[in-house]
Amino acid sequence: MQSYSELFEQRGSSYDQAMLAFPEARRQEFAQVLDAAPARPGMKAGDVPAGGGYMRGFLPEGVEWFGHEPCASFTNHGDVVADAPSKPLLPLPWPDRYLDVVYSLAGVHHLEDKTALFREIYRVTRPEGRFALSDVAEGSKVSRFLDDFVGRWNSTGHEGVYLGAATLRELADAGWQVEASGINDFLWRFANRQDMAAFCGKLFDIGGIEAEGIIEAIETMLGTEALPDGGIGMRWSLMTVVSSPA
Repeated sequence: MQSYSELFEQRGSSYDQAMLAFPEARRQEFAQVLDAAPARPGMKAGDVPAGGGYMRGFLPEGVEWFGHEPCASFTNHGDVVADAPSKPLLPLPWPDRYLDVVYSLAGVHHLEDKTALFREIYRVTRPEGRFALSDVAEGSKVSRFLDDFVGRWNSTGHEGVYLGAATLRELADAGWQVEASGINDFLWRFANRQDMAAFCGKLFDIGGIEAEGIIEAIETMLGTEALPDGGIGMRWSLMTVVSSPA
């Protein structure tokens, strides 16, 4: 299994292009993790791994954002702390007990050993702080879409290590007390099916298959919904876990 850094040195720029072209597509995804552990004005919020720093735009006004991303292939860094290519994700670049809340959205399913990251996040989080982890659940439709369809057609393959009961044990081993855990269903929203295919094609670096094939896979494996504004919603879900320092 390739490491997070190895994967996104190859396809981080394609992922970034998708997010820049359709910045509102995943709004509900960002909203559900921010709702799980709200950040309030005056707080310091960490974002690990930060990709191109997309979460920053969804935080409330007055929240100070700190992003850490090891892959320089993401071109939209802004103030993201980016190391040289293929450097490890850890250690995190902040002092002990520095952050009020830390978010990790849709990145850790590329990490085989999550405990080391959870321990580092514990180190940099204040005793009264929160850690909100949101990623693909094992055995879910999303996990099968990623491993079966995306893994067949993208440039790096896809073999995720998804969230489940083992994740809760890893969090406990790293010093966290789980306060809430559940599956959140939501939509990625687009104006039409062609935009949906273009976004997913770039986000997952899919090649060798036409847009209609991407649309068919999404509709068959995930499902879609017609939106009141005439657009289309692509069904997606994540397991979201909120923890506090034990």
